[in-house]
Amino acid sequence: MLVDAQGKTLYVFAPDKAKAVTCTANCAGVWPPVTMSASKAVAAGAVKASLLGSDPNPRGGRVVTYAGWPLYTYTGDGGSGTANGRTVDLNGGYWHVISPAGQVIKKTPGS
Repeated sequence: MLVDAQGKTLYVFAPDKAKAVTCTANCAGVWPPVTMSASKAVAAGAVKASLLGSDPNPRGGRVVTYAGWPLYTYTGDGGSGTANGRTVDLNGGYWHVISPAGQVIKKTPGS
């Protein structure tokens, strides 16, 4: 699954449908979107640069995307190596992780 530079798990939101940011207002307070801090997102490790992109953030700026999916972190994660938001149904849809190949992973480990 994808993580950010600090090792925090990155999530996708099913209602986004790999098209646009739909988690806004209170939702974004719990699931902060990964925003662009430079003009272009940088791939590292197994991340494919060709799958990186960005979408407009309704709150301003741009949100990093992967395989078209806007990326988010989760305030309920304790830090690197945790994925407490995986397969959670919250804020109008399910939250999943995404693989370096760009595939949404809908199952939890061991299920």
